[in-house]
Amino acid sequence: MDELKVFTGNAHPALAQEVAKYLKTPLGKCEVFEFKNENIFVRILENVRQRDVFVIQPLCSPVNKNLVELLIMLDALKRASAGQITAVVPYYAYGRSDKKDQPRVPITARLVADLLTVAGANRLLTVDLHAAQIQGFFNIPVDELTALYILSNYFKDRKFNDLVVVATDIGISKRARDMATKLNVPLAIMEKRRLGNVDRAETLNVIGEVKNRVALTIDDEIDTAGSLVGVVSALEKRGVKEVYACCTHPIFSGEAIQKIAACPVKEVVVTDTVPVTGKKKLDKITVLPIAPLLGEAIRRIHTGQSIGAMFEQG
Repeated sequence: MDELKVFTGNAHPALAQEVAKYLKTPLGKCEVFEFKNENIFVRILENVRQRDVFVIQPLCSPVNKNLVELLIMLDALKRASAGQITAVVPYYAYGRSDKKDQPRVPITARLVADLLTVAGANRLLTVDLHAAQIQGFFNIPVDELTALYILSNYFKDRKFNDLVVVATDIGISKRARDMATKLNVPLAIMEKRRLGNVDRAETLNVIGEVKNRVALTIDDEIDTAGSLVGVVSALEKRGVKEVYACCTHPIFSGEAIQKIAACPVKEVVVTDTVPVTGKKKLDKITVLPIAPLLGEAIRRIHTGQSIGAMFEQG
């Protein structure tokens, strides 16, 4: 692993440390900071010429600062003659802007893909994109990992009786069906409608039998937690015994934590693709580590092994 180098920006250094620990390699030395005029400065402090370099940087809050920081790091590595540069972006922001669903709007997920490629990324490694077609926005290889096995194993160990997996909307029904298959339980689907461009959705209907069951909702991310609260309320009206929730990306913007605290959901299980620290910590929130998954994927990319085989064994 001598030719492998792992660097991190300021978005989630704790995750990068855990990945480096898994790989048994030290984190690469670099300076990444912001001047008083808000310009970002990056300096790579060790030789990366012809090395296999991985830059770990989820596009979490502050999203635009972390994005620009990543772009500048990629450019610095490209100009330092790195052999191959992989952008490790556990959370891909702007993923919901993946198509023109209104007149005169951008496809920002495609724009971010172009920016990463032009900046110097030769490959993207990410986890649970909001929409699968985002992979096609790149002209470089994309490896999309999934936290499905981490989340399903957690609930498998809990050994719930009368469990039903609930997709929070029709768009995530395939992932929910995979979760239900893993747990060998039935599937239900929430039908909801997003209200304009505001972060609010209206739950319309529940497709499937949930009465007198323990419901497990699944989503790719929890942002403002408005959808989660609506789903829990709708399920309670239909006679569920308890509601648990899981997602890959705990964004928790705005008053999400207060909403989760006040909501009757028993437990919210997430991974640490983005930091869950400070005010985002809550007794009913369980955080599962994503570093072993990322670390194993990085090891396999570096050594030319199959990424898909990781999940065939799962």
